Amino acid sequence: MQSKQKKFFVMGVAVTWLLISCTQQASNWTVHTTPATNQETKNEEVTNAPTKASPIVKEVTNAPVTPTPVVKQEQLVSPLATNQDPRDDGSPWGMGSSGEWEGAYPKFNPLLEQAGVRWVRLWNEWGGIEPKQGQFNWDSTDKIVADAKANHLHVLPIWCYFAPWASADGGTRKGPIKDMQFWRDYVSASVTRYHADIKYWEVWNEFNGSFYKGINKPKEYADLVVAAYDTAKKIDPTAKIGMSVANFDVAFLDAAIKAGAADHFDFICVHPYENLGAVAGDGEMGYLSMAASLRKMLDDNKQKKDIPLWITEMGYSAPVNAEPKADDKQASTLVKGHLLAIAQGFQRIFWFEARGPSYGHGTDLGIIRADWSLRPAYDALKTMTTLLGPETKYEGWLDMGKGGYGFLFNNGAGGNVLAAWSPPGKEYKTTFTSEVHITDVTGKESPLAAGQELTLNNTPVFITHLPVDQIQLAQNNLGKPYPWGGDYAHASVVTCRLGAVNMEDGLKLTNLSTTTVENGLTETWRRSKCSSGGEGFYIYFRADPQFAPFGTKNLKITVVVKRITPDKPAHMQLCYESLKGYRSAPGGAKEIPADDKWHELTWTVNDANFVGQWGWNFRTDAGGSPNEFYIKEVRIEKID
Repeated sequence: MQSKQKKFFVMGVAVTWLLISCTQQASNWTVHTTPATNQETKNEEVTNAPTKASPIVKEVTNAPVTPTPVVKQEQLVSPLATNQDPRDDGSPWGMGSSGEWEGAYPKFNPLLEQAGVRWVRLWNEWGGIEPKQGQFNWDSTDKIVADAKANHLHVLPIWCYFAPWASADGGTRKGPIKDMQFWRDYVSASVTRYHADIKYWEVWNEFNGSFYKGINKPKEYADLVVAAYDTAKKIDPTAKIGMSVANFDVAFLDAAIKAGAADHFDFICVHPYENLGAVAGDGEMGYLSMAASLRKMLDDNKQKKDIPLWITEMGYSAPVNAEPKADDKQASTLVKGHLLAIAQGFQRIFWFEARGPSYGHGTDLGIIRADWSLRPAYDALKTMTTLLGPETKYEGWLDMGKGGYGFLFNNGAGGNVLAAWSPPGKEYKTTFTSEVHITDVTGKESPLAAGQELTLNNTPVFITHLPVDQIQLAQNNLGKPYPWGGDYAHASVVTCRLGAVNMEDGLKLTNLSTTTVENGLTETWRRSKCSSGGEGFYIYFRADPQFAPFGTKNLKITVVVKRITPDKPAHMQLCYESLKGYRSAPGGAKEIPADDKWHELTWTVNDANFVGQWGWNFRTDAGGSPNEFYIKEVRIEKID
């Protein structure tokens, strides 16, 4: 995974499952990376030392696997199910687990079921399933499927990584694969064995990140996707094949589709850790733009308009030992992340993770601690799934107290639930025309009389027994632009005026901690923190998603700055989000003129891709600058 955690940003990685103990079956695991503390730190892959293969190996021969006859859809559906495929449902609630501790799934799967989870993302690595060409060990995966079924959970497997004998270097990550037939045979054997229990299959884990090393990543990923799609459909025409990326890398998906994957996938998977982290700091509008960005990219590539969108990893860390404030933050972020994802049209969301180890920072991402105590995030998930139901439906929004967030859901049993909260540091008051019931994220319920004020803060609450007029108002808002943040769809310029209170007009400073406030006689501005090093070199910004949606390439970015004193030189460059990832803007570093006046430094780019892959669109970069500087305004202008 190629994502980071800066302050509130978190990252995470893919999941698989295992029943046998870690020392016996380490070679079969999918291993996961360490959540990083910096937005741009690279993923660190954890590798397992080779271990002796399980003796439970079924000899198949070294010849390619012979597919079974095509399975008709009616053969896959239980006679007890009329219109429902038993391998599928409408539930959005999913969960993953890190490879290090997933051998405990017989213990935490029942806990997940009790919390309302209906999907688990897991599988063993290819090398553990097929340690030698044509020799398959299905023991662990058989147990994974059986245990999931026993706990009423659907399995989402991941086809990854390479079996060492099939890779370019004898490892598990480097391509291109020696022979694409090896991959087809593996896919064919998997679908042949499990088509009665598994419908959805995800191709690789974060191919765009550090889990794959190749020559042309988009093309090599497209080749694997096409081969998996064509092979799986021959065995099971109802099988669904998903493309997947680390973080919110729309550009990589776009490149892979153009490289040949077009019309060879059934759903899209993203891992928006950084965008979720931004939600913890008033980043709701950026997060709410993700589905629209994906839809625009798919439409530009002439793909089906209704392709399902999934989040197969997202997470937010909490301290290893109980700390009420940080634990509550994780719980609140979990709830917001799910609600906002469902509201914008994501079909399924997998939290990462069920129970996970600390990766060296005194935190982990699990909703269950190492000692098996349940974090507040577990209670919050259970409260949410209980109230919203197993197959919830989004029905519209409300502007709560003229600034607070409100999202209406139908729980599938005829009941409406309104989830509401306010931005950080703000409280909004609202009333209802009849008595309602308020449930907090811990599950505590209390009545609120008609006309009595409800004070919203940054922690969501669930409101039930809603008056009909407010239900109808929310339903009437379905499909309309959100009221929060303004309408910048037709704006030609957006600006951010920095000071004690930032004046944000379509452009947002996403992290206040990398600057400090400076007071002039009549105005305020901000000062960089280069002297602190690390993140102090950077000042991050994100444009309103309506202003520069996917496909908006030509932009002019201007920064208004001045030196601390004329005799202290300072310079900066600009790093921006492009169609090929984050890169330095043309023109390189620019020197701030040697006087005490404000100056405009401008960069022009023609390949912008402001979708918020890591939760921001561009940043100033003062790495190497001998001194700090003042900054008071930033603006973006669309150009022809």
